[in-house]
Amino acid sequence: METRYFENLGVHTSLLGFGAMRFPVANDGKIDRKRSVAMLNEAYEAGVNYFDTAYSYHNGESEPFLGEYLSTLERSTYYLATKLPQWLINSLDDAKRIFQEQLDRLQKTYFDFYLIHAIDKKAFDKMVNLGVVSYLEEEQKKGRIKFLGFSFHSIYEDFEYITKFRKWDFLQIQYNYLDTEEQAGDKGYELCEKLGIPMIIMEPIKGGSLANLSPDMQLQIDNLESKGSAASYALRWVADHQNVKVILSGMSTEEQVAENLKTFAAYKPLSAKENETLAQIADTMHKRIGNECTGCKYCMPCPFGVDIPGNFSLWNKMRMFQNYDVVKKMWEMESQQPARPSSCTECGACMVHCPQHIEIPMDLKRVQSEFDAARK
Repeated sequence: METRYFENLGVHTSLLGFGAMRFPVANDGKIDRKRSVAMLNEAYEAGVNYFDTAYSYHNGESEPFLGEYLSTLERSTYYLATKLPQWLINSLDDAKRIFQEQLDRLQKTYFDFYLIHAIDKKAFDKMVNLGVVSYLEEEQKKGRIKFLGFSFHSIYEDFEYITKFRKWDFLQIQYNYLDTEEQAGDKGYELCEKLGIPMIIMEPIKGGSLANLSPDMQLQIDNLESKGSAASYALRWVADHQNVKVILSGMSTEEQVAENLKTFAAYKPLSAKENETLAQIADTMHKRIGNECTGCKYCMPCPFGVDIPGNFSLWNKMRMFQNYDVVKKMWEMESQQPARPSSCTECGACMVHCPQHIEIPMDLKRVQSEFDAARK
């Protein structure tokens, strides 16, 4: 198993980390414990020593299940990461209660890696003002947190602000060969490299999307000499970044575990031709998008409740992959229907705020039309 060394922390981790957010589930919707334990065992026995969970994964079932599993292993043989759900924190007492609940759920006296979950500037400022960040620093001094960081899904400007606010032990971002200019992206990676902050990467295969390419792109992958899967090339692209210490994969099948272990048991850097092919695939995908929405949210809130950047994000993703199924669940979510383009009245209030000068009402019409056609 390929490993990486955190120079600033003095620890070695497996390059492949097991993300505990997509375990197989049984008919009752609960984690299929037998299959999941077998998958965890296979990964652990192959050298995976980094396990990542969160308070909300599997509707709160992930932490107790993973804690039960890890209690069967020698504590010094693995690293455990979990996350504070900042969206549930409205007081310092909330943070203290949930932190202790997580220790109890996971049957641990300390966490190796602890993150403020899915933070952006607004949420981070709230955590600072409530005293949560100071509290977590105190828990670190007590030894109940070994290493403190945050996970991130917002825009680069927010990432830079939070990253420079204090000295973090590590950071976790979404990063893959398609999203180099999304969220923290290349600039976020380069900032951390400059500041000497090691990185943990989530969504290296973009939630599985980069494992299921359109036929024309899959043909490009198939024509490469090493004959790897689309997923393995995506993982290797991330692994080629030396400041990346752990690559998380939310493995949900036995086949995914076996394939990922194979990729990292004999990790091989991408060749120039392989890098060029992935760059071509990403370029083609980006050219398929409907508009240049960056998700900055300057157009929000819409007075009629339309989720403008959310709709554009789903639209562009469907276009890039030429596959409605990659966004079907999100698009058809009942609770989100009032936020769909059909609620747009074409008032134009959004357009004056858009730095990309997008014809938002017109594009929302296109979004609705293309999704209506895709669902038929």
